Amino acid sequence: MSVVDSGLGAAESAAGRRREQRGWCWYDWANSVFPTSVTTVFLSLYLTSVAQAAARADTGRNGAVPCPDGDALRQCDVSLLGWYFPAGSLWGYLLSVATVVQVVVLPVMGAIADRTQNKRRMLGAFAFAGSVATALLALVGGTDWQLGVVLFVLANICYGSSVVVYYAFLPEIATPDERDAVSSRGWAFGFLGGGLVLALQLALYVMHDAVGLSESASVRVCFVISGVWWAGFTLVPLARLRRHQAPHGGERGASVLTAGFRELGQTLRAARAFPLTLAFLGTYLVFTDGISTVANISAQYGRVELRLDQQVLIATILIVQFVAFVGGVVHGVVARRLGAKKTIMVSLVVWIVVVVAAFFVQAGQQVQFYGLAVGIGLVLGGTNALARSLFSQMVPVGREAQYFSLYEVGERSTSWLGPLVFAGVGQATGSFRLAIISLVVFFVVGLVLMAFVPVRRAIRAVGNEEPAVL
Repeated sequence: MSVVDSGLGAAESAAGRRREQRGWCWYDWANSVFPTSVTTVFLSLYLTSVAQAAARADTGRNGAVPCPDGDALRQCDVSLLGWYFPAGSLWGYLLSVATVVQVVVLPVMGAIADRTQNKRRMLGAFAFAGSVATALLALVGGTDWQLGVVLFVLANICYGSSVVVYYAFLPEIATPDERDAVSSRGWAFGFLGGGLVLALQLALYVMHDAVGLSESASVRVCFVISGVWWAGFTLVPLARLRRHQAPHGGERGASVLTAGFRELGQTLRAARAFPLTLAFLGTYLVFTDGISTVANISAQYGRVELRLDQQVLIATILIVQFVAFVGGVVHGVVARRLGAKKTIMVSLVVWIVVVVAAFFVQAGQQVQFYGLAVGIGLVLGGTNALARSLFSQMVPVGREAQYFSLYEVGERSTSWLGPLVFAGVGQATGSFRLAIISLVVFFVVGLVLMAFVPVRRAIRAVGNEEPAVL
C-alpha cells in the first residue's frame, strides 16, 4: 500500500498528522458562523424587513399589491425582473435559488479541486470570498434587498464550495482508525465556535441601545463580525494543511474549468461501479433530511404550538449549540468502541426518542422544551460527523472532493422533503404536534437502511483500508 493509498498523504508521521488534524478542525470553528448566525438567525428576518420596506415604498405601483401600514407582511409585494411576489416569501425563494445554484456549482468545484489538487488554495479562496460577501451584507439597508440577495447567493456558493474542499482533506490527514474521532472533534468545535460568536452577537443585538446602535445597525455589525470571524480563523487551517496528492493534469487558466467538467463526467460514470457507496449516500440523505428539518422547525414549533416567547427560543438556540459540542465529542468516543455505523444507529434511535418526546411537551413548559433542546444537541452534530467520516472511507482515492460535492449536493437537493412533510401534515391535521411526530419516519427508515448497508464491503470495493472497528 502506497502512502497516498493509506490515506496519510504527505503526513509522514503521527505528529505531522495530528498537527494537520488540529488545523483542519479549526475550519469547522471558522465556517460555522455562516449557517448559524447569518443564515439561521439574523439574515432571514433582516432581509425580509428590508424587502418589506421596499414593498411599502413601491405600494400600488406597477401592479404591486397595496401594502399600507399595519398590513400583514405577506400582503406586501416586491418585484424582481418584472415578477411580483410577497415580501414574506423572499427568504424561502432565496434559499431555494441558492440551493439550485449550489447543485450546479459544487460538483464542478469538486472536480477542479481533485484535478488540480490545489485544495488548500481553493479552500482559502472560497473562505475569504465568502467572508467578504458576508461582511458586505452590512451595506444592505433601506430598500436595497436585491443587494442582500446577490451577496447571500455569493456567500452561500463560497461556503458550500469551501466545505466540499474541506471535507476532501479528511481521508488525506487521518488514517481509517483516526477518522471518526477527527471528524467528530471538528464538528464539535464547529458548534462551540458557532455558539460563542452567536452569544456575542445576540448580546450586542439585545443591548444595542446601551452601545448607541439602532436595532438594524446592530444586525449589520453582526454581519461584519461573522465575516471577520470566518476569515480570521480560516488562517489556522491554511497554515497547517498541505498538498497530499499529485495533480491529475497540468491544465492552467480557463482550461482548468473544461478539464474539471471532463473529470466530473469520468467520476459520475465510474460511480456506478460503487453501488454500496451510493447506497450509503442515499441512506444518509434520508436521515439527514429528518435532522435538518427538526433543527429548522424547532423554533416554529416552540413559538406556534408551545406558545413560548422569543427569549426562550433564543436561549434554546444557544443550549443546542453548546450541548452539541459535548455531543460531538461523545460520539467520537463511542465510535472508538462501537464503530461509526453502530454509533450512527444508536444516535438515530435517540433521534426517534427526541421527536416522540417533542410530541408530548406541554404548551408553555419551558423546562420541558429546554430538555428537548439538550436531547437535540446531544445527537445533532455527532450523527452527521460520523456520517461524514464513514462516507470518507467509501470514497475512491483521488476523487474525494467530487464525491463530497455529491454528498453536499444530495443533502441540499433533498432537504425540501422534510419541511414539506411537516407543513403538509400540519395543514391537513391542523396540528403541529402531529406534524412533528410525522418526522419520525425519516429516522426509522434511515435506521433500517443503515442496518442493511455493508460498510466493510463498500470500503473494500473502492480499494481503501478498513478501520479496525466499524
